[in-house]
Amino acid sequence: MPTAGIVVIGNEILSGKVVDTNSPFLCQELRELGVDVERIVTIPDAVEVIAEHVRAMSQAYDFVFTSGGIGPTHDDVTLEGIAAAFDRGVVRSDSIVERLRRATGEEPNESQLKMAQIPAGATLLDSGDLWFPLVVVDNVYAFPGIPELLRKKFQSSRERFRGIPFVLKRVFVRLMESEIAEDLHALLCEYPDLLLGSYPKIREESFRVLLTLESRDAQYVQEALDSLLARLPEDSVARVE
Repeated sequence: MPTAGIVVIGNEILSGKVVDTNSPFLCQELRELGVDVERIVTIPDAVEVIAEHVRAMSQAYDFVFTSGGIGPTHDDVTLEGIAAAFDRGVVRSDSIVERLRRATGEEPNESQLKMAQIPAGATLLDSGDLWFPLVVVDNVYAFPGIPELLRKKFQSSRERFRGIPFVLKRVFVRLMESEIAEDLHALLCEYPDLLLGSYPKIREESFRVLLTLESRDAQYVQEALDSLLARLPEDSVARVE
C-alpha cells in the first residue's frame, strides 16, 4: 500500500510562533485515500537540513509532502533544498514567470522572480484556480505553508495519491480502559491484522473509552467488531459508529 512522509519546514513552527495545522490535515486526507503516513518531521529553514530529510524520505516512502518555505522571502529555501536532495540545480521557470505576469498584470520584481526558481526537471501541476502551480520532483510534492493554500492545492491533486482506503468502526464504551484490556488483547489475538486503537476520555459523560477498529478489508473489520461486541459486558457499549 502507498506510504508517505511529511516534512514540515519553518523556523516559526519550531519557535512556537505558528502552530502547524498542515500535517494533521494531510494525515487525515491521506488516511481517507488509503495512504499510510509513516513519519512526520519538523525542520528549520536550512537548505542542507531540508535536503537531508527530503532525500531520506524520498528513498523510504512512495510519497513525500513538504509544507512551507516556497514564497518570495529570504527564508523560503524549500525548493532549493529539494533540488539539493536530488543533486539538481535550480533554474528559472518561464512558465511560472508568465503566470506571475498574468496574476499581477505587470513585470515581476526580483522578489517575485525568486518564486520562479525551481529544481531542474521539476514537474508543474496546475492547482485549480491558484496561479502558482504545485512543484513536483520525483515523488516529492512541495506545498505552501499557508494552510488555506495548501488545502486548495492538495484538493486539486488528491486523486494522484489514492490507494485502498481504510474501513473504520468506532465503539464508545462506558467502562474504564483497565476493565476491558483483556478483551482487547484477546481480540487482537483473534484478529492480528486489525488496527485497534483505545483512547480514554476524561471529560465525556456518556462514555469513558473510544475504541477504533480499522482495516482495508471491510469484512475483516466487521467480523472483528462483532467479536468485540460479543466480548464486552452487556450494556457497556454506549454506541457504535
